[in-house]
Amino acid sequence: MAQFTDVDKPIGVLYEHPQWFEPLFNEMDRRSLPYERIDANRLTYDPAATSAPYSLVLNRMSPSSWLRGGKPALFATPGYLRYLDSLGVPVINGHESFGFETSKARQLALMARLGARHPMGRVITNPLDAVAAADGLEYPVLIKPNIGGSGGGIASFDDPAALNAAAAAGELEFGPDHTAIVQEHLPAEGDAIVRVEFLNGRFLYAIRLLLVPGSFNLCPADYCELPGIGEAVSDRGSAVEAFNPPAEIIEDAGRVLAATGADLGGVEYLVNARNGHAYFYDVNVLSNFVADAPNVVGFDPFVDLVDFIVERLDSQLLIEI
Repeated sequence: MAQFTDVDKPIGVLYEHPQWFEPLFNEMDRRSLPYERIDANRLTYDPAATSAPYSLVLNRMSPSSWLRGGKPALFATPGYLRYLDSLGVPVINGHESFGFETSKARQLALMARLGARHPMGRVITNPLDAVAAADGLEYPVLIKPNIGGSGGGIASFDDPAALNAAAAAGELEFGPDHTAIVQEHLPAEGDAIVRVEFLNGRFLYAIRLLLVPGSFNLCPADYCELPGIGEAVSDRGSAVEAFNPPAEIIEDAGRVLAATGADLGGVEYLVNARNGHAYFYDVNVLSNFVADAPNVVGFDPFVDLVDFIVERLDSQLLIEI
């Protein structure tokens, strides 16, 4: 376990969800680490400040906050992260990686640039362009908000007529930035997807999640319910299990996450039942870890995360000395 060097300023933990990170706070309390909770819904700071308020900040702000009435926090966070940068505060999962977390379009562009196989998709800003944007894609297609989170707002359409009717009726969800992705809805082999988690460039664990019919909420952590689908998610129960992806999948997923600048996070993929190939489709820079991790994956990843925080802080202090 990493040993902690005393500092004269607390560690900041920027967060939004009231329950997701209690295990993190519990582990920090257990080690008597000096930290301060920074509620993204109530950000206050002096933009003219010349001294850093924190020794280090861990960014755990969730893009799905807009689904819980946290749209102001979502749009205030980038400015706050830039403010921390300007003061020289080390930030774990800082401004650059947060930009990927809040844009499915940027994620698709990144995967294409890296040569990572991914579903074909198009970006639109007007629902009336959805059918035209889907031209050349294989149905069914998904309409997914550019700013995602816990599957919120995603809908699948089997044919152009159904998509056109939904667009005309104003039923498509574009999210808080009024931008959406029209993307091929690939059939998942075994009706399951895999999330591969990394910490500081190291493969941490992977889990396999069975898909719930009619739901796109694949969050494996506690308290991930959204209005209208909480029962389906709760019923998933034991359908989350540890998984060992092929080495080449782990390597490719690691390249994708590293290119976002994230220090920790997960990359999701499915095996396309049509051709047997793996397709990456989502990057989760916010990693809230699987529920009941010791029983599911055999260890508590929050212990590893706090080890990393301590090691990063100690290395920063050595640089300053």
